[in-house]
Amino acid sequence: MFERFTRDARSTVTGAVTEARQTGAATVTEEHLLLSLLALGALDPFGVDRTAVAADLAAARRRGGMSRADEEALAGLGIDLTEIVTRIEETHGEGALAAPAPRRRTLGASLRSAFGRESADDRTGSRHVPFTQGSKKVLEQSLRIALGRKDNHIGTLHLLLALLSRPGTVSEVLTDHGITYHTAETGLAA
Repeated sequence: MFERFTRDARSTVTGAVTEARQTGAATVTEEHLLLSLLALGALDPFGVDRTAVAADLAAARRRGGMSRADEEALAGLGIDLTEIVTRIEETHGEGALAAPAPRRRTLGASLRSAFGRESADDRTGSRHVPFTQGSKKVLEQSLRIALGRKDNHIGTLHLLLALLSRPGTVSEVLTDHGITYHTAETGLAA
């Protein structure tokens, strides 16, 4: 599948891995794909304010990744998500819900460390960061979208459409900034 990706789409995927590494994330998420699209300027034709989108993603991360729809559903049950986040941050520090999950050490890495040997990833200065199921689904969906449109390639706008087709924080933030599936599809047609 990766051979169908344009240079920019490949840069988006590798940029998402870089974003994950820079933040210390254990996995590459849909958010990392969006941040990579932003960094590459793929959303610039839509007039998106990169800083505002990044700030909205950070706010969602602070809420533990819960979307506003999740927040409204909890409110309907009488649960105030803002109050919960505030209490957690009082106890565990600001951004406690946004902190990346700790990376698990494997037995092999522990043994290499005990014997004073570097792991394969340590020699290159990078480490393998796996993709979450959601981010894998985005990549698969981008292929389906390209095939459905009879395109012979997968570009950044196919990735954007795939992000928009999945419910959650990323599509919600994009919609809040005026990028809907329809507006992105119109951009793809142009």
